[in-house]
Amino acid sequence: MKRYTTIRRVGTCLSLSVWLGLTACSEEKYLQTVPPTSIGSEDVFSTPDRVLGLVNGSYDALKSSDFYGGRFLIYTDVRGEDFVNVTGNTFTAYESWTNAYASGSNDVNTLWAAAYRVINRSNILIDGLQKYPGKITEALSKQYTGEAKLLRALSYFSLVTLYARPYVENQGATPGLPLRLQGETTPANNDLARSSVAEVYAQILKDLNEAEAALPDSYTTPLLNTTRAHKNTAIALKTRVYLNMANYAKVVEEAKKIVPQTTAPFTATTGVKHALQNIVTIFTENYTSTESILSMPMTELDTYTGQSSIGYIYNTNSEYYVNPRGILGDPQWATSDARRSFLRTASNQQYFKKYAKPSPFLDYIPVMRYAEVLLNYAEAAAKTGNLTLATNLLKAVHGRSDASYVFRRVQ
Repeated sequence: MKRYTTIRRVGTCLSLSVWLGLTACSEEKYLQTVPPTSIGSEDVFSTPDRVLGLVNGSYDALKSSDFYGGRFLIYTDVRGEDFVNVTGNTFTAYESWTNAYASGSNDVNTLWAAAYRVINRSNILIDGLQKYPGKITEALSKQYTGEAKLLRALSYFSLVTLYARPYVENQGATPGLPLRLQGETTPANNDLARSSVAEVYAQILKDLNEAEAALPDSYTTPLLNTTRAHKNTAIALKTRVYLNMANYAKVVEEAKKIVPQTTAPFTATTGVKHALQNIVTIFTENYTSTESILSMPMTELDTYTGQSSIGYIYNTNSEYYVNPRGILGDPQWATSDARRSFLRTASNQQYFKKYAKPSPFLDYIPVMRYAEVLLNYAEAAAKTGNLTLATNLLKAVHGRSDASYVFRRVQ
C-alpha cells in the first residue's frame, strides 16, 4: 500500500512537472509570437498581390505631394522669372522662389527625402525580385524590375538637376549625389560618399536603357498607359536626359523611335500610339489621352488637400501671380493664344489656373507628355542643323494653341 502510494505520488509529481513544463513552453511560445502586422522581407515577396503592392508603393512614393504629386513642379516653376510670390509662405515654395536656401530649408529637405524614398523602394523591389524568384512569372518580374529602374532613374535625374552642377559645365566632373543602388533597411550606410555628376547620369541612362528593354509595349487601358511605365516612357525620358547633357545626336536617335515622321501629324507608331491632343482639355478632362506619357492620377479617395495640393497653391489660395514682365508681357504671346485660358484675373493680377478644379483636387499632374518629346526633338534637330524638321515640330506643338503664329528664323 505504501509502495503504491509512493508510486502514485511520484506519478503525480511527474505529471505535475510535465504539465508545468508544457505550460511554460506554451506561454513562452505565445510570448515570442511575431505580431501579424509585422512580416519579414520573404513574406513581402510571398504572393503576386504583395509584390504588386510593392510596385504600387513605388509609384505612390513618386506621387508624394513633396515630389511629383506637386511640389517638384512648383519648385521648378517658380525658380524662373514668370511668377511673383504673394504670401512668403516657406511651406509653399517661397525659398525656391527667392533661391535662398539654408540647411533646414523645407523645400530641400522634403523633396530630397521624397526622391530617395522612391529610390529606396525601387531598390528594395529590384533586390527582392532577385532574392525571392518564382513568386511571380518571369515576364512580370522583368516588367516590375523595368518599372523600378525607370522610377529610380526619374528620381535621380530630378535630384541631379536641382542639386548638382550642370553636366555641360565640365562633362559632369563635379560632385553629384550619393548613388544608392541597393535597398537600405538600416542607417548603416548613411555616410555614403557622393558620386560625380557624370556617374549619376551614366546610371540614369543605364537604368533607362534596361527599362526600355524590359517594359511592355503598352497596357490594356488608357489609364494604365498613362499611370504605369512602358517602353515609350523610357524613350521619352531619355530625350529629356540627353538634352540636359547637350548630346543632341542622342536626343534625335531616341526621339525618332516614337516620332518617326518628318512632317505633321506626328505620332508614335510603336507601343502606345502617342499623338498631340487639344491643349486645353488635356489638363482639365482628357487626362488619359494619347498625349500623356506619364501622369500622377488623382481620385476622391487618393488626393491632396490644402498646402499639399498644387491646385490649392496656384489657384485656390492664389500664392503666385504671373509676372507681367515675364511671358505675360511678351508680345510674341498673342492674346488669341488658347493657353491664355489657363489664366484668371483677380485684384488686377493674372493667376495660373492650369490645375483649376476646386477641392477635392482631382486634376492629374503630368510628368511627361508627347508634346515635350517633340520640343526636345525640335531643339536637337536645330542644334544638329536640321532647321526644316525643327520648324515642323515646333509648328505642330505651337499650332494647337495659336495656329496663326509665324515662326521666324533669328540669325
